[in-house]
Amino acid sequence: MVKVKKSNGEPEPNPNILIVDDEPNILLSLEFLMKKNGYNVFVGRDGQEAIDTISSEKIDLVILDIMMPEVDGLEVCKRLKSNPETESIKVIFLSAKIKEEEIEAGYQVGADAYITKPYSTRDIVKKVKELL
Repeated sequence: MVKVKKSNGEPEPNPNILIVDDEPNILLSLEFLMKKNGYNVFVGRDGQEAIDTISSEKIDLVILDIMMPEVDGLEVCKRLKSNPETESIKVIFLSAKIKEEEIEAGYQVGADAYITKPYSTRDIVKKVKELL
């Protein structure tokens, strides 16, 4: 990953990505993939962990499952996008929900992208780079 330099010549810090999924294998593989691409990575296992992490860390982008215990991904996205302090955080839904109305629901709550499972890691990396 190419580091962008600030106007004073110092490198910009790598973006912070939060990955939220209740499936441990998905968390591990995406965490590895994002770190390999130079991002700082935080992980959460449910929507409440996502909300807690976002309130304590500066997050630039969230890769978010929809179907999770506690608080689902749609609610997390809705809360992010309705809060002036977090509305600029990019959200990529990564979901097994593939019906047109389910995908539309993701965009209606403010998603910047929607990727269906099973997914291509190349597609995820490409979309993250586009959004950041």
